[in-house]
Amino acid sequence: MRHVAVLLIAAAALCAALAEAGAQLRGHGGPVRALAVSPDGLTAVTGSFDTSAIRWSLQRNAAEQVMRFHESAVNAVAILKDGRIVTGGEDGRVALWAAGADKPERVFAGHTATVAAVAASPDGSTIASASWDRTVRLWPVAGGEPRVLEGHQDNVNGVAFSPDGRLLVSVGYDASVRIWPFRSEAAPIVRTVPSPLNSVAVAPDGEIVVGGADGQVRFLSPAGDLRGEVETGPSPIISIAVSGDGALAAAAGIRGSVAIVGRAEGKLARTLVGPGLPVWSLAFAPDHRTLLTGGADRLVRRWNASTGEHLGSLTMSGAEDPLAAFAGDRGAEIYRACVACHTLKPDEGNRAGPTLHGLFGRRIASLPGYKFSDALTNMDIVWTPETVAKLFEVGPMAYTPGTKMPEQRITSAEDREALVEFLKKATR
Repeated sequence: MRHVAVLLIAAAALCAALAEAGAQLRGHGGPVRALAVSPDGLTAVTGSFDTSAIRWSLQRNAAEQVMRFHESAVNAVAILKDGRIVTGGEDGRVALWAAGADKPERVFAGHTATVAAVAASPDGSTIASASWDRTVRLWPVAGGEPRVLEGHQDNVNGVAFSPDGRLLVSVGYDASVRIWPFRSEAAPIVRTVPSPLNSVAVAPDGEIVVGGADGQVRFLSPAGDLRGEVETGPSPIISIAVSGDGALAAAAGIRGSVAIVGRAEGKLARTLVGPGLPVWSLAFAPDHRTLLTGGADRLVRRWNASTGEHLGSLTMSGAEDPLAAFAGDRGAEIYRACVACHTLKPDEGNRAGPTLHGLFGRRIASLPGYKFSDALTNMDIVWTPETVAKLFEVGPMAYTPGTKMPEQRITSAEDREALVEFLKKATR
């Protein structure tokens, strides 16, 4: 018990420090479609429409690993109890990654359509994936043939394990909730609700929480009995999360707001209002009150779900902002999306991407001390103002195939020129 208390105190202290730092996570080149936080609160993993997943240090607000494998959007992520990472993509594949690895440790292939959600069993032995091919597949982490769960009549959008590991719950466009016995071949309990469903979470006490296209959050018993429902608004719910203590449920809406529901009261407690863009993903930190959200603005934001307060500002203080010396520089503002993965000064070292110090005149994939993708080592590219501009004109996937860099393009020629001029000054 003392060990648990120490962990809880450490988690609370970490979240307080993050609130004070105020830096949001930015680095993806597209909407943040998926989000998971490790049980110790030190790590977050995000998946994006830019086809990459990123492992973040929540202490340093910095990207530590960029995972590029999927051929299209990364719709789902999960973190195993041993720290390994699961990603699921629009390409129908599920990948298992070790922390810091350049390539997946294992790839699970078999779905014939988009993988919309993944979940890890509490004991870490199994990965569940929900797909638009109308199936759920249970993949042994150690390898082997999956168990295929069939019965949904339309796209399966969400999947979650019960905390005790006895049940698996799936939801889909067919408006059904299916409660599967995880360790047996018995038929599932099937319940139908009045709306197509997009997401599911299971509370610590086993209660099932689902969100659908009608903006309603519904609560069901482990046996599938409807216990209550809360209206969050007219817009469809995209994602659902439940705090670790079970007190709060969060529901993200397509119009950019996040509803916070008190489970004990069964009522809408407050609404978190951001920039008005869709919020695609949610995850609670282990303090049970800090909520991380990922959205169409390509950022991961932090909120106090108990008060509705947005934690921190999108503008860092001068003491912590590596671009403070370039205030008012258009190129520096464009570069800000790169801060999470790259440093500019010789004493700052590498992050998920190599340092850009001394960039111009350097051959691609030649910087000592950084492990580049194998595909880059044979490319005949030297970084010049012209080649850097071309990289962002056509995008990293087209200009440097095989790169781990998140996909992002700068369509404005003036903005590309401003970025290049900034890099000339900042990387000398």
